[in-house]
Amino acid sequence: MRAADDVELRSEIEQFLYHEAWLLDQGRLDEWLGLFTDDATYWIPLQANQADPLTTSSIVYDDRRLLEVRVRQLRHPRAHARIPAPRTVHQVGNVSVVDAAESGDVRVGSTLVLVEYRRERQRVWGALVEHRLRRSTEGLRIAAKRVDLVNSEAELDGIVCLF
Repeated sequence: MRAADDVELRSEIEQFLYHEAWLLDQGRLDEWLGLFTDDATYWIPLQANQADPLTTSSIVYDDRRLLEVRVRQLRHPRAHARIPAPRTVHQVGNVSVVDAAESGDVRVGSTLVLVEYRRERQRVWGALVEHRLRRSTEGLRIAAKRVDLVNSEAELDGIVCLF
């Protein structure tokens, strides 16, 4: 890959990740869900360096169908765990292209600081995030998203926001 192509790809990826964060902060969950491929996975491991979501418990491990259910539940008017809905700010940084496969998938690493405010309480979440992005006719789409919370092994006291 030429250096100019690398810069263009990185810029496109950064803008995509910033847009994803903006959709979450605006509560535009249906549009956020539209960023995922039909075979996508969304994974928040329970343990640092967890290698497999199927052999060890996870905080979240959703395929596309379960992610749709999760979004529907979060948007339900009687979702008591989300009343009032949290306000969030997602700060994405340290974006780097880890690997660009010939298949078109691109592995991207980034950091995330998420500030959540709800019921007069503010929480700060830190995470290392890995996206596997795939190009489609609509542009980049998320084929897999892994969110490694810095405090994943701590008491998590009800996560009511999406990372």
